[in-house]
Amino acid sequence: MKWNDIPDKWLRIGYILGVVLFMVGTLDPLEGSVLVALASLILAGVTHLYKDPHKKYYTIAALLILPGVFNLFYLSSLGGFGGDSSLSPWWGLLILPYPAGWLLILGLLFSRLFTRRSSSR
Repeated sequence: MKWNDIPDKWLRIGYILGVVLFMVGTLDPLEGSVLVALASLILAGVTHLYKDPHKKYYTIAALLILPGVFNLFYLSSLGGFGGDSSLSPWWGLLILPYPAGWLLILGLLFSRLFTRRSSSR
């Protein structure tokens, strides 16, 4: 079986799984970031296979989230930044791709929600 031969049912299940992981991961910004990163990869892969018109944006979001989450854990392992830490608060800029990608996916999900509802009327 080729990647292009995946039935639509499995792609829908993958999309729903990605959305659920994204929402559950949102509940905790640090530990949930792993779920958000996994969800972004699933959503990027599923939308690519489904040939979704927004697949490019899901891929960009995943490429933003992954280094942001990596830097989040790396800086956390160093003891954080700012405050009593030896790292300057400017190190926090390395984390910014994570919330940027998160907001992009959130916008895409809301866009899909509202365009689907408006087109069904």
